Amino acid sequence: MRRLWVWLREDVWEIRFRRYVALTLAAVLVAFGVWGGRTLTKEDRSCAPGVTRPEGSQECVGVSWTTYAFGRPRFADTVGAINRENHRLKPGGYVTVALLEPFTATDSDNLGDVLHELQGAYLAQYQANHDSNDQTPKIRLVLANPGASGAHWRRTVDQLERMTKSRDRLRAVTGVSMSTDNNKLAVRELTRLGIPVIGSSITADDLANGQQGKDPFPGLARVSPTNTDEARALASFAKVSAGRAFLVYDKPGDPYTRTLQTSFAKLLKGSPYGAQPFTPPADRSREGTTANTFRQITHVVCDTADSMDTILFAGRHTQLRQFINALGDRGCQDRGFTLLTGDEGSYLTADKALHRSALKGRLTVRYTALAHPDAWTGNAPRTGGGAADTATLNGMLRSGIREPIGPIGPIALDDGQLIIAYDAMRLAVQGIREATADGQEAPPLADVGNQWTLVKGSQRVSGASGWICLDNHGNPYDKAVPVVELTPQGGSRFVKIAWPEGKPPAKECLPPS
Repeated sequence: MRRLWVWLREDVWEIRFRRYVALTLAAVLVAFGVWGGRTLTKEDRSCAPGVTRPEGSQECVGVSWTTYAFGRPRFADTVGAINRENHRLKPGGYVTVALLEPFTATDSDNLGDVLHELQGAYLAQYQANHDSNDQTPKIRLVLANPGASGAHWRRTVDQLERMTKSRDRLRAVTGVSMSTDNNKLAVRELTRLGIPVIGSSITADDLANGQQGKDPFPGLARVSPTNTDEARALASFAKVSAGRAFLVYDKPGDPYTRTLQTSFAKLLKGSPYGAQPFTPPADRSREGTTANTFRQITHVVCDTADSMDTILFAGRHTQLRQFINALGDRGCQDRGFTLLTGDEGSYLTADKALHRSALKGRLTVRYTALAHPDAWTGNAPRTGGGAADTATLNGMLRSGIREPIGPIGPIALDDGQLIIAYDAMRLAVQGIREATADGQEAPPLADVGNQWTLVKGSQRVSGASGWICLDNHGNPYDKAVPVVELTPQGGSRFVKIAWPEGKPPAKECLPPS
């Protein structure tokens, strides 16, 4: 009986044990199946090393260090040249500089701008690594894309911050081509993290240090004048009279258009004409319905007194083109007007949607360029820049047709973007190398940004766009401002260099306190 009881007890226990094992095994198999199914069905959102598509977006954003050209064939040659140059560098002998641009832009004008800045930054990288008496550290260039509108700036900035602590040894970010709200947020965060930033073509006053004596972006340097300086230079050149000028502006605006409007409004204090607003789409590269608004604004222009002959335009290039086209069909064709605007005018040099016929009538369109290939030829000023600096860049462009420098794709200099990006990268290189102590392979991150207050006098950057002499807030002092005119035949022509201070800087190029 005792044996029977033991057998029954063990049999019951075994049944329970086997049932437990079976249930556990089933649960494991189900969990594994769920995990495996998720793994197999999970979408691969990577685009290239360092570049991914965020959830809810089809844009490839992040930092690229390969031949990946963000799906834009026009970038392929230059990206390939950068990749070849990066692979020539010895491990431990370089630091990294990131070019921050909207590489996935869809607007053709913006893509052209990005290509030219990409080419300029690369040429300065190659020059630094090969034509500087073997100075160190060498420069590695990577491409940082926050998205077409900059909406993914946080993800890209976080990635760049990690690169400052890795073997990448990121020491500066250059580019930041447009003065937009998202770029302003990106620059604020980069500089808060202690990463030096060199703005190439940003001109907005509120994306600069030194306004009301404050420095909200510590470590930011710029190679382009502020909108205020551009407006001062333009007013000095054109002799703008408040009683003879009319302002058309973007409402509510963005950092570029708002500060340009404010700068123009100061010139027109006391004007008998109220400023005329227009409201573009949130994405100012889109056409929207502003063409209809501009047709009505031309009637207002024609209703002004005959003595009014100057129009100041504070807006982006798409709206500028629409307004010029509307002025070409204005009712008062017998009256002549000069339209003055900021550096967004450079986008129209190759814009096929611009009605060139509008420029054949009594309408002249002039803008302040960031740089121009003809600025330092002929009867150029003796200070503020020089032909030799332009000649150095031109020599590299000729060599850029083929290896070892090129090919880098088709070259266009009229919009000034290649030139200004070349100068911005040269400033980055100077800051990095001057901050590198003897015996060091790389400078401390903070020391690079501390160099900006020393870029003046004999330590200035003799840029192809003009002398870059920085004040104590990292802004260029009395920087050359080429005034350029759109031509009916296509392209543009250089008119004259204007100066924020009304005249070129002294040969010492020392900003006042």
